[in-house]
Amino acid sequence: MSFLFPLLAVLIWSINAIVSKMSAAAIDPAAISFYRWLLALLILAPYALPGIWRNRQQIKQSWWKLLVLGLLGMVLYQSLAYYAAHSVSALFMGILNALIPLLTVLFSMVILRLAPTQGILLGSLLSFSGLVWLVSEGHPAQLLSQGPGKGEMMMFAASASYALYGVLTKRWAIPLPSWQSLWLQIFFGVLLLTPNFLLAHDVSLNTQNIPLILFAAIPASIVAPFLWVQGVMRMGASTASIFMNLAPIFTAIIAVTFLHESLHSYHFIGGGITLAGVILAQNFRKPLINRER
Repeated sequence: MSFLFPLLAVLIWSINAIVSKMSAAAIDPAAISFYRWLLALLILAPYALPGIWRNRQQIKQSWWKLLVLGLLGMVLYQSLAYYAAHSVSALFMGILNALIPLLTVLFSMVILRLAPTQGILLGSLLSFSGLVWLVSEGHPAQLLSQGPGKGEMMMFAASASYALYGVLTKRWAIPLPSWQSLWLQIFFGVLLLTPNFLLAHDVSLNTQNIPLILFAAIPASIVAPFLWVQGVMRMGASTASIFMNLAPIFTAIIAVTFLHESLHSYHFIGGGITLAGVILAQNFRKPLINRER
């Protein structure tokens, strides 16, 4: 039953893509970003603060790394997704999130000096082709003349931010328990989100946006990470990461069912090619350069 942990985590994150899309009509992106992480910060505080106080000397040495992780994972990734939701569909957001494993591998080649493989090369080309088809809605020539939209670029930047977040988390390996590290990242995230929140035009709470904030703060920010960590501990990171490939499928089903978004042929073709590229990069690990003599 170990597979249920990463499966449920991916399902929650897929639902959160729908929540992000719904928030576009209910609350300012700066407001939901701030409220979401502030609430998560307050909920986790009683569990994390005692250990943080005990490890304060270690934290003094690593605080700037935690700040960078908070910027990438809590500020840029989520905020850009909320802004992108104003102009792109939940379906598109789900497919772009599927690129995170591939982008993680590409960043790992530079930062962790991961050896390139044939799967990475072919998967990158395949995913890029699928992305072009998706963004252009099946008309690549039109994309060359007009370029990608603002929302599409924001969503790609959001996925890239989270991929870089994952690589730096592994690269730095900050010697803190996961919940303490997460709390400090959220703390810095809230600090960084505060100026934009204060400048927002309308940050009022109402019956329409409070449920969205609650879902983003508790299931998506606390429950899903806990389930994911449990899955990684039981199955290993490589096996658990395979479940991320289900995210665009879950998102598509939920978006069509509850948001009544339309599925078009370019979603199937572009999304399918993109996902195939990610799977190829994950599983075809033959070295690109044969070093044997």
